[in-house]
Amino acid sequence: MKDRIASAFAHARAEGRAALITFVTGGDPTPADTAAVLDALVEGGADLIELGMPFTDPMADGSAIQLANLRSLSAGTKTADIFAIATAFRTRHPNVPLILMGYANPMIRRGAEWFAAQAKAAGVDGVICVDIPPEEDAELGPALRACGVHLIRLATPTTDVARLPAVLEGSSGFLYYVSVAGITGKQQAAQASIDEAVAHLKSGTGLPIAVGFGVRTPEQAAAIGSVADGVVVGSAIVEIIGQHGAQAAPHVKDYVGSLRAALNAKEPAR
Repeated sequence: MKDRIASAFAHARAEGRAALITFVTGGDPTPADTAAVLDALVEGGADLIELGMPFTDPMADGSAIQLANLRSLSAGTKTADIFAIATAFRTRHPNVPLILMGYANPMIRRGAEWFAAQAKAAGVDGVICVDIPPEEDAELGPALRACGVHLIRLATPTTDVARLPAVLEGSSGFLYYVSVAGITGKQQAAQASIDEAVAHLKSGTGLPIAVGFGVRTPEQAAAIGSVADGVVVGSAIVEIIGQHGAQAAPHVKDYVGSLRAALNAKEPAR
């Protein structure tokens, strides 16, 4: 099976830029509206897409994504809808990596093997589970790996030299660096701290390093993209969807296009 995640990072690298990774909550504002939003992300220039699985207690997320979860759940979004959205996306976009991001409860309540099999069947390339630490890898990791689905782990500003090997064990696809010790949203890490953290992580792994949490402007994306392999933008996109609802797609496309243009103008990741 083609490794779409590796191909996306390689393609961006060949173009001398960081990959643009975008996040939206599945089913926001409704399951029927999500396809147009996902298409707008691709049309705007996203290289990889994270599709959030709505959950009642998204503890790592700030108000924007919390509200998106509520909108999605109020619209009746179920796990089956997320897989249906993913399946349809894969048909429309056979080469764009799609990553499910969310929390353990929806992923393992019917069994990790069931979830992993559904993800594979839907054409999902990777999974980010916020609240299963490396020490509990057995809860989900083996099932995903058996199905050829990447388990993408998170590193944070508190991931020191002693902790990093545990985070990397069993991780694949890329390493997601959470640049602030807090929730998603408007907090922004100093660029110098990001530079230092990316250098530290690169010394410990050959996986691509993607940086997210608090990235909102093209200028921020370009600065982070000068040192990281990928830049993740989520809350700012989710806010556009919250503002425009079912008419959000063209606004999302324009915003994502501004981020991609900024990354296109930068030097290759170091």
